[in-house]
Amino acid sequence: MKTLRNEVFGYVRDRFGTEPEYLWQTDPNFAVLRRGGNKKWYGIIMDIPRSKLGLSGEEKVDILNIKCGPQLLGSFLAQEGFHPAYHMNKSHWLTVRLDGSVSSDQIFGLLEMSYELTKSGKESL
Repeated sequence: MKTLRNEVFGYVRDRFGTEPEYLWQTDPNFAVLRRGGNKKWYGIIMDIPRSKLGLSGEEKVDILNIKCGPQLLGSFLAQEGFHPAYHMNKSHWLTVRLDGSVSSDQIFGLLEMSYELTKSGKESL
């Protein structure tokens, strides 16, 4: 199974100084991406059964949940590789499959947006 999980981890480490946090013993592959200053989550990577996204099959797929402006959600959801947020607020979060259906460049741009959306008023990049 192709996954962009490690590319995402490398990007956020280099760009934001973020190391993934593994918070749940029951889900050891779930990794939170958190801002350094205000500790807000700007992403979470999970491996979930494809069926949870409305896809056929029970094999697991890596996904990335990112914060997204509500006005942009519809345009992303119309594209391959994007889904309503899994286990997050569907009005403000978006799920992106990390199986190659979305390019790494587009994912990196979305991470930038999510990071920006989760900053507090006093923070900047």
